[in-house]
Amino acid sequence: MTRIGVYPGTFDPVTLGHMDIIRRGAKLVDKLVVGVTTNASKSPMFTLEERLAMVRREVAPIGGDIHVVAFDSLLMDFAEREGAKVIVRGLRAVADFEYEYQMAGMNQQINPRVETVFLMADVALQPIASRLVKEIALYGGDIAKFVPATVSAEVVARVATIGRKGS
Repeated sequence: MTRIGVYPGTFDPVTLGHMDIIRRGAKLVDKLVVGVTTNASKSPMFTLEERLAMVRREVAPIGGDIHVVAFDSLLMDFAEREGAKVIVRGLRAVADFEYEYQMAGMNQQINPRVETVFLMADVALQPIASRLVKEIALYGGDIAKFVPATVSAEVVARVATIGRKGS
């Protein structure tokens, strides 16, 4: 029986923190499905198709059985469709834990056949958040420490097309 896990997120953009959780999560299951989703409460810098391509490119060197797919449904419905028994979630700080704990409880009520596993982000990567990466980039800051090099170039190029903030 293949152990399948799902790691969901918007990945706008994919960060070094995301990559850390993907690498480590892939070791816990036979197949890891990275689910790239939309989030109505967020304003994405990249389209869904761009984010899918970005994540696929970045996970390719990791090897193993990692699949990157789009989804736009309840996470637990997506997990069920993928045959997953595990949801992999990354934690950076106490604030993440409170939110993730509540989500895990709700998800357990929706589908008790799927467990949530939390991975603590590497200490050096804990402060990284896609939202902050975008904000730093929009104000002309250097994001090279927070995202893979190719992603950094894509973010910088996107900022050049939409315009920087500040003067």
